[in-house]
Amino acid sequence: MAKGHSKLDGPDLVQGVAFADLPDGGKFVGHCGNEQVLLVRRGAEVFAIGAACTHYGGPLVDGLVVGDTVRCPWHHACFDLRTGEALHAPAFNPIACWSVELRDERIFVGEKRKRTAPKQRDKGSGQVPENIVIVGGGAAGFAAAEKLRREHYHGSIVMLSNDEAPPVDRPNLSKDYLAGKAPEDWIPLRRESFYSKNDIDLHLNADVVSIDARSGEVVLADGARTPYDRLLLATGAEPVRLAIPGADQPQVHTLRSLADCKAIIERATTARRAVVLGASFIGLEVAAALRLRDIEVHVVAPERRPMERVLGPQMGDFIRALHEQNGVLFRLEDTASSIDGTNVKLSSGNTLTADFVVVGIGVRPRTGLAEKAGLTVDDGVVVNAFLETSAPGIFAAGDIARWPDPHTGENIRVEHWVVAERQGQTAALNILGHREKFVAVPFFWSQHYDIPINYVGHAGQWDEIAVDGDIIAKDCLLRFKRKGRTLAVASISRDIESLETEVEMERQ
Repeated sequence: MAKGHSKLDGPDLVQGVAFADLPDGGKFVGHCGNEQVLLVRRGAEVFAIGAACTHYGGPLVDGLVVGDTVRCPWHHACFDLRTGEALHAPAFNPIACWSVELRDERIFVGEKRKRTAPKQRDKGSGQVPENIVIVGGGAAGFAAAEKLRREHYHGSIVMLSNDEAPPVDRPNLSKDYLAGKAPEDWIPLRRESFYSKNDIDLHLNADVVSIDARSGEVVLADGARTPYDRLLLATGAEPVRLAIPGADQPQVHTLRSLADCKAIIERATTARRAVVLGASFIGLEVAAALRLRDIEVHVVAPERRPMERVLGPQMGDFIRALHEQNGVLFRLEDTASSIDGTNVKLSSGNTLTADFVVVGIGVRPRTGLAEKAGLTVDDGVVVNAFLETSAPGIFAAGDIARWPDPHTGENIRVEHWVVAERQGQTAALNILGHREKFVAVPFFWSQHYDIPINYVGHAGQWDEIAVDGDIIAKDCLLRFKRKGRTLAVASISRDIESLETEVEMERQ
């Protein structure tokens, strides 16, 4: 996570700049008082907005202008140039807007405009529900609750989370926060006051055990029953557990929640050596974070190359080399067979010594509640284009949802943070009767030391990887193709091309 600009760049926009210095479609950064401001020109119009994305502070001057919007180069958040509203997750907070005057062939930026509530949409079809229940306190559940209130919904919102912490920025748990580079006050998606201020009834440590669709109620472990008119299942995924002797010992950790992350950090404060089981995104992000804490890290995984299944052999070799340059030791084509105290025995017969173990061998969707309720399930909860399940009035979003993806023509389920948030937002609209199809292009990012990898689209299988640029030089774009059609793109240091690919896929 990064903050915005620390010093003021560019001209004083209050004093004005020449209109001719800002070409049509162009943008540049100046300042008004002590704030950085981005000017964007579209034809004869000029917009003045906050220069930094409200998600992680990405520089919008390096982003992409699409119509009356600008997209962040880092994680593809999208903002309305006219109102500043955050249109696409992962950003939720709006950016500031300033008044602009064109006079004597010069652009003058005036006062910061007061923030106004987003314009209310036309009412959707059907009756607006009085009671909405959201089961789950992750990305999708939070995004849905936030969107409902942003859409001027005034009914009851009950959010039931089995976590002990309010919704948090989960990607940071395996990145900067775990590495000790981000303070804890950056981790909550919103402060606790947000929920009371917006009349969102958030229940923590709440275990929902069943859905009574006939009576329109969810049943909690303590026997309490919560009524709903519309229900959103956003139960997410849970880590796959090891099924080997010793896997239940206290020094063996998984990483999914803030509590999990804090437990690993506590171990890391006195540890000298760790073993990470798994060489996919979570495992290697954990490895990178622990190396930044100067802990010796051994990564054990059955694959020949890390991340090859998702990113292909060339990127897999690059990622392995990157981690080895930073001191990570790999034990590939091997698995753990048992854990006994500080000894991790491998299937190869070798033994590694570790003060603690982090298991990152994948997650599985938490579909038990849906199955028990009789909903259609197929490696996830099956939903239609509107994210509605086989039971009318019950929706699903996030890691559990298997939806008809218009870009691949397949029913897919992905475990991406931004997808979960955007599905939560779309589900909220459909709960209100707006009948909006979920058509967002899947996107995720992964951070390894100072190298971010962005991925747009979804390619479960491919028959060709076209590489543009130089992977070793950390300047590349990989196109994953099947039968000549690009299904997904992975990139390093190609932010504009990554955004352009997203827009192109949207238009298709």
